[in-house]
Amino acid sequence: MRAVDGVELAVLSAPTQTEAVLLARAREGDLDAYEQLVRLHQQLAFRTALVLARNVADAEEAAQDAFVKAWRALPRFDPSRPFRPWLLTIVANEARNRRRSAGRREALALRAAASRPADAERLPSPELALLVAERDAALAAALERLDDRDRQVIACRYLLDLSEAETAAALGCRVGTVKSRLSRALERLRAQAATEALHA
Repeated sequence: MRAVDGVELAVLSAPTQTEAVLLARAREGDLDAYEQLVRLHQQLAFRTALVLARNVADAEEAAQDAFVKAWRALPRFDPSRPFRPWLLTIVANEARNRRRSAGRREALALRAAASRPADAERLPSPELALLVAERDAALAAALERLDDRDRQVIACRYLLDLSEAETAAALGCRVGTVKSRLSRALERLRAQAATEALHA
């Protein structure tokens, strides 16, 4: 079976087919298949948990516990539904539980959730890099001043690039609620960013 690993990795370029195959095998108790599913979703699960828990240690634990709970609940999962929103719902619940039990902690910059990959294009000049850094800092400061609900919906939708359905699953609400909450949150973010710019 190990000799086929190269072929299995090549199939990963078609995530829906691969995920469906892995999911079917995992539902039959194949732990190797589930580990591959975990690898496919672990970064997004952690980043989603980080947005909600706002603490790296809690986010790591929430994501790990969510994967364990998902494994146990996998036989009850409806394979006709998408896996990622179902998983993100479990991750979000774990992260919210940790946040509630831990209480308020030091604010964590959401830039970690929005960090660019190492192979992203380089900035053309130090001057532009400074301007971008200042803009990002002002946006992060404005985002940090929003309440949790506003910050979470913006982070899920734009920093994590979740779809509206996935954002709804992560936040435990309806898609229509995501749309209206996002619209109001963006208005408040614009107003806060304008205030930040005046004080800069």
